[in-house]
Order: sequence, then structure tokens, then C-alpha cells
Amino acid sequence: MRGSFPLKPLLFGCALAVILQACGERVVTRGNLPDPDLLADVEVGQADRREVEKILGSPSSVALFKDESWYYISERSEIWAFLRPEIKQRKIVVIRFDQKGLVREKKVFGLEKSRELELVERETKTAGREFSLMRQLFGNVGRFEK
Repeated sequence: MRGSFPLKPLLFGCALAVILQACGERVVTRGNLPDPDLLADVEVGQADRREVEKILGSPSSVALFKDESWYYISERSEIWAFLRPEIKQRKIVVIRFDQKGLVREKKVFGLEKSRELELVERETKTAGREFSLMRQLFGNVGRFEK
């Protein structure tokens, strides 16, 4: 076996490389953040809704009760293996319109203005019976006519 290539160390090295790759950092970007140059083209008191949508695209969110505020939201986070994602950058652009549909105000907020929301852990009970897994799987056997 003189001169033969050692297969075990090669396989071990490949497996180790795959495992380390899986533990590497992933950067995830979500949302719609307008280019700062395009945002500068939106002039307060001059641009209307249609023009803003043409320049910046459709908003990430619109105010619920009145159509007077548009939100463009973007977030960049880093994820290491199975650990919780770490938010590195968050930008929110708020554009408010007046009664005539013209831009009244535009603001940009960053990560420093954000805050964590406390989620409610309660569950709402629903009416009805709860079935076991077996009952769900076999409950309809024999109930249908041919």
C-alpha cells in the first residue's frame, strides 16, 4: 500500500469544512428601503402620492385608519449558526401626506429609535372538542357512503 492516498483524513477534512460552513455568519436583508438619492427627490409640499410611488416604489406599510402615512421599512441582521439573529441596521422612512395628497413630512428613523415589543403569551380558547392524533387520523373511516 505504499504510495496510496490516505482517504480517511480527506473525508474528515471535507466533513469538518462542511460543518464549519454551516456555522458561518449569514447576513439577511429584509424590506424596502429607498435609495437616499431618490428620497431626496421627494420634496415636501411638491410631490403627491402617485409621484412618491413612482420614485420610491410601493410602501412596506400604510397607516391603518387613514391613507395619510406611508412606511418604508428595512432591516439587516446577522445570524450565526443556531443563535438568535442580531439586528445590525434598521431604517424606517415615514412619509406623511396632507388632505390634498401632497407630501407634508418625511422622516427617517434608525435602530436607535426602535424598541423591543413584549409579546403576550396568552392563548385564546376556542369552542369545540379537542381530538387526539389517532382520532384525527382515523375518525372519518367508514363515515362516507359509496
